[in-house]
Formats: sequence, C-alpha cells, structure tokens
Amino acid sequence: MSSIPQFSIAEGSPIVPTQAKHPELGGICLDRIGLERVGVERIRALPKLGQVMAASRLEVRPIPEMAASGVGVLDTLTGGWPRGCLSEICGSASSGRSSVMLAGLSAATQRQEVCALVDASDMFDPESGAAAGVDFERLLWVRCDASVREPRRHRITEKRNKNSAEMEPAVEQAMRVTDLLLQSGGFGMVVVDLGGVPFRTVRRIPVASWFRYQRAVEHAATVLLVITPAPCTQSCAMTQVKLSATGCYLSVRGEAIPAHAKLLGGISVEGELLRTRLVKPVRSVRAAFDTRAVRGVN
Repeated sequence: MSSIPQFSIAEGSPIVPTQAKHPELGGICLDRIGLERVGVERIRALPKLGQVMAASRLEVRPIPEMAASGVGVLDTLTGGWPRGCLSEICGSASSGRSSVMLAGLSAATQRQEVCALVDASDMFDPESGAAAGVDFERLLWVRCDASVREPRRHRITEKRNKNSAEMEPAVEQAMRVTDLLLQSGGFGMVVVDLGGVPFRTVRRIPVASWFRYQRAVEHAATVLLVITPAPCTQSCAMTQVKLSATGCYLSVRGEAIPAHAKLLGGISVEGELLRTRLVKPVRSVRAAFDTRAVRGVN
C-alpha cells in the first residue's frame, strides 16, 4: 500500500513529515491542522504579502470633522455632514430632500466654501436657491441634460415620467462629472442630485463607483452628499438619512393670503437616521422639522 506523507508542526519545532493511519478508512491520511499550519507559513513567505499588517496593528482613524447641515434639527440628529466622507439623503418626491440640500449649500457658501452641484435630472430651481441663501458666486452648477438650454420648470412632470432608458445617459454623465470633481479637489461640498432619477436607474449604479468616490474624498475636507429616491450607497455612506413628509400646512404667518385662495405654506418633514459610523444608535432615531414655501413678489 502506498503511503502519503503527512506534515505536522509543533510550537517552536521545524516542519517534519509524519504519517498517520485513518482509523476508519484503514489508510494514511493528512493531518488537517498540520496542513493548515504549513499553508499559513507558505503564505507568509510570499513576497507580495510581506507588507501585510495584522489587524491589531492597524492605525485607528480619527473622527472626521463635521460641517453644519444648515438644519439645526438634523445637526442634533447626525452631528452634521462629515468631511472626507460620503453621506446620503434619500426620500421620495416632496419629502424635503431638496430643502435639506439647499440648506447645506447655503451654509457651505456662507462659510466661503466653493461648492458643486451635479444636477442629473436638471430640476434645480435657481430662485429657490437664492431664497435659501445660496451664494451663486461660489457654486458650480452642472446640468447633465445637454439637450436643455433653458430651465423648464413647467415640464418637471414630463421629466419625472421619463423611463429609465432615457435617463441613463444623464446618470452616466453625472457619475463621470462627479469623478472629475472629486479628483480635482478644492470643493467644500459636492452634491450629486439623483432625486429626480427613477430608482430603477439609480440602483444600477455599481457599488464600486460609490467605493471609488469614498476613496477619492477620504483625504480631503470635502463633504460628498448624494440625493437619492431610496437608499443606494449601502456601506459606502458614513451617514445615511431618510426623509419623509408627515403633513403640510396651508398658510404662513405674516403673509397676506386672499380669502378665496388656499396656498401651500410648507411641509412637515421627519428625518430618520438609517446609518452612521460615528455613533451606533440603539434604535431608530428620528427628528421632525418644517419647510417653508417661498413665493416670488409680483
């Protein structure tokens, strides 16, 4: 009967071949523990793995610097938006996500920071941004729909009804532009607005793209904020907040409203902290705030 060499390793002793018979099969088998130890030693001897560091010796990353979101309730809930990290705001239409985005851009531009807005669906309203206090001298607005030359606020419904195939080129352009902006650096905040894109299109974005963005921004003082209709960035996001509308009110204090008219005064919004790497919440944490409708003066 042919014999099979077996390797066994004792602590502090060299590797020596041994043989052992299997009690049931009646033949010679390999010692599993011995082979595992031999495999570990061979892996450690590989030159490419010579620089591998044990997990216990890895450097602990410091807590990132936080930037104010412009909404006091959200700052209490999340501590602000972390710099050098990816944060995500998700919610359906009329959930307050645009209001939170404008508040963040306003707070950043008022801190004299240069910001960039990548508008994948071309739905940004400059008048609303001006009313929120955004300094357009410090804002780079990238409109990804190249076929549009003038703002089409009255055709928003048509935009939302577009299918996924029609929105895919704009999303691809938005992802390429975001990559270039993060690689160039120098921005205090980069916002990628995918809120008006169908969720079927957004969820097709590879997770590798979000990881690449996170790696590109991790050593910079940039806040990377992504607006999506539903959670998409998964574990790449340092902070993830879901917004939902809980109600609305029809009048605003101090406004002259005709007796025969009912005007929307604002929306009541509830924010839920879905994910954070800074503080582990024991349960779902929520906060509520109100948004106010802004109307032009004739």
